Amino acid sequence: MSRTLLIVDDHAGFRARARALLEADGYVVIGEAEDGASGVAAARALTPDLVLLDVALPDIDGFLVCERIMRDGQPPPVVVLTSSRDISSYRERLEKSEALGFVAKSDLSGAALEALAG
Repeated sequence: MSRTLLIVDDHAGFRARARALLEADGYVVIGEAEDGASGVAAARALTPDLVLLDVALPDIDGFLVCERIMRDGQPPPVVVLTSSRDISSYRERLEKSEALGFVAKSDLSGAALEALAG
C-alpha cells in the first residue's frame, strides 16, 4: 500500500527533488506547499498520511505548523520535520514537538521516512 505525502518547504528545487526521490520509493505525493499557512491548509484539504515539513519557513516555523496540524480535529498525519541544518540545532524543540521525528534534507529517502514512520 502506498502512502500519501504532503511536502511543505519554501524551496521549489527541494520540493521537486524530494518529490522525485520519494515517488521513486513508492510514496504518492498529493500536494506541495511553500509556506506554513499553505501547509496547514493543504494538510486539512488533502489529509495526507505523512507531512514532510521544513523547519525554516518564511511565515511560521515548522514546529508551529506541526502543532496546528495536530490540533486540527481530524485524525492527524504523521509529521516528519526536515532541515538543511543538523538535528542538534533543534533537538530540544523536537523533543517537545508532536512530530514523529527529524530527517536532515541531505539524508532524505523513503527508507529514512519508513524508519521513522514504520
